[in-house]
Amino acid sequence: MKLKLDENLSRHLKDALCSLGHDAITAADEGLLSAPDETIAAAAKTEDRLLITLDVEFANLNKYPPGSHPGIFLFRPRSLGPLTVNEFVERFFTHTESQSLVGCVVVVDPKRVRVRWPERVRS
Repeated sequence: MKLKLDENLSRHLKDALCSLGHDAITAADEGLLSAPDETIAAAAKTEDRLLITLDVEFANLNKYPPGSHPGIFLFRPRSLGPLTVNEFVERFFTHTESQSLVGCVVVVDPKRVRVRWPERVRS
């Protein structure tokens, strides 16, 4: 799975996700630090990468409707410490078949995973 990590995530998470078999890059890898959300989302879409983020703006379904992008995964861990966040994201990708969530907006918190499916999948 091709993943793009936004600037709010630790660069060390990239290595962990790559070790799980994902093709991961960071916003920093592409010189997108401090870039507007729209620029980061557009880059992920152009590269056909799922966007991994802590930024709640990416869960705005009006701006980023399911099916209009390769997928957005918003992580909402209890703590925003880098080690806690990395473990939280790694655990999700270790135990979830992310390929089945392509095109979705996925919000992952400690108690549940909420998935907003593209319209074509709902019927």
